Amino acid sequence: MMGKKRKRIIGNIIWSKKGYPKDSEESGLGQASLYHALLIIFLEFFAWGLLTSPIISVLNDTFPKHTFLFNGLIQGVKGLLSFLSAPLIGALSDVWGRKPFLLLTVGFTCAPIPLMRLSPWWYFAMLSISGVFSVTFSVIFAYVADVTTEDERSSAYGLVSATFAASLVTSPAIGAFLQDLYSENLVIWLAASIAVLDMLFILVLVPESLPEKLRPASWGSQISWEKADPFGAIFLSYLPEAGEYSSIFVYLRLIMDFSKEEVASFIAVVGVLSVLAQTLILALLMKYLGHKQTIMFGLVFEIIQLTCFGFASQHWIIWLAGTMAAMSSIAYPSISSFVSAHASADQQGVAQGVVTGIRGLCNGLGPALFGFIFYLFNVDLNENSLLSNDPPKTENNLSHRTFNNSIQSVVPGPPFAFGAVLVIMALLVAAFMPENPHAGVNKKPKMPSAAAFELQEDGAVGKKHEIEPLITDTDLDSCYQRFLIAESCAKLNQTGRTFELSHIMPLKGILKKTNL
Repeated sequence: MMGKKRKRIIGNIIWSKKGYPKDSEESGLGQASLYHALLIIFLEFFAWGLLTSPIISVLNDTFPKHTFLFNGLIQGVKGLLSFLSAPLIGALSDVWGRKPFLLLTVGFTCAPIPLMRLSPWWYFAMLSISGVFSVTFSVIFAYVADVTTEDERSSAYGLVSATFAASLVTSPAIGAFLQDLYSENLVIWLAASIAVLDMLFILVLVPESLPEKLRPASWGSQISWEKADPFGAIFLSYLPEAGEYSSIFVYLRLIMDFSKEEVASFIAVVGVLSVLAQTLILALLMKYLGHKQTIMFGLVFEIIQLTCFGFASQHWIIWLAGTMAAMSSIAYPSISSFVSAHASADQQGVAQGVVTGIRGLCNGLGPALFGFIFYLFNVDLNENSLLSNDPPKTENNLSHRTFNNSIQSVVPGPPFAFGAVLVIMALLVAAFMPENPHAGVNKKPKMPSAAAFELQEDGAVGKKHEIEPLITDTDLDSCYQRFLIAESCAKLNQTGRTFELSHIMPLKGILKKTNL
């Protein structure tokens, strides 16, 4: 019974609809719903996941001596541009709608894919510049906020993050298999075709989610956060996470002596657990703990997993860290839900744009930070170094190596241990966020639900959603006052008395209210 109930809840979220009136100019198929956002995210990152192995090959071929350095520079430029542009794109989507910017962001994010085979140098140049528009998540989360209620939003964001994880669990293995079976060119053109399919899906089938009447007149409106400041927690928690993603698999291979099969199994297990955490577990935590406690819950697990990666000396500790990493994946969707709860309906784009911009900055700084710390402690993550001879051991070099080896014997992964310290700081920042997401936020008074809205049930799928108000409070007051006037007139007629000024004067206030 519980399984059926959970499936029904998730199904209601996916197909949930708000009762916004249809715009005069309508495009797409049906009403906007969560499944449109899920499919967009899945196709985009599935295409990039297929290219995991070709990207490594192109990096090694183009920059054979400084692979990680140039990769860090490229990701740093891309992340900085995303940080600067994401809030602007989110704000513009609040004014002009979500669909044009979904098409723009997905198009620019996937534009470098065909250049990978045509010209590697143009590929890396386009990859860096594409950071200006590679902010699909900010528009997607704003789209989700448009089509879900506030109670459903955290679970919906969890489904988006779980879809992202699911796309990256399956696609690297499929890409590697096709590359071994056929060729690298086939994988690249397949990924490009999937990206084109994603753009066609947006252009033809995805409907606009933001009605005209909810769009502000300009995009210069500011968000009033008052005491709520989740952005510090986002930066401090996602900076080590981005660095971890850039180096963890190479770290497992070269430092922890994982085989390729063990690394693939590790990716699959963590991916599946992350999907479960971001759907079922996140929904339960949001229901019983609320926004703030769920964020802190995820940050605690992130501290544990980074500590395990930093101090692990055996394989079972790494697997434990992977389990903790799956649980910590609930932090980002819960923070996004918290930010969305503080923003009004016409500010969802700029709110999620700020979040995505900070993540973009971390995607650029995180790999550079981890690479620098690995360099400081003389941890070489270049696979080519395994085939080369060791440099001559001078006296200074030998003493330096002895000092670093003594540290590595206790802390094999110094960047992960440092990342755990950053997340502890993020946890302290989260502790000072308000309990109630509506604390200090000026909201418009809601209409009485009993008189203002009607629940309409769709016969085909049995879903309920709100539609337009049947009657407003002003209309109710006007009708009631008219009823009092009619009742008074009827009583006068029954007694056979004629209207006099003294009879009309008591109704003077009512007549003014009803504009009669």
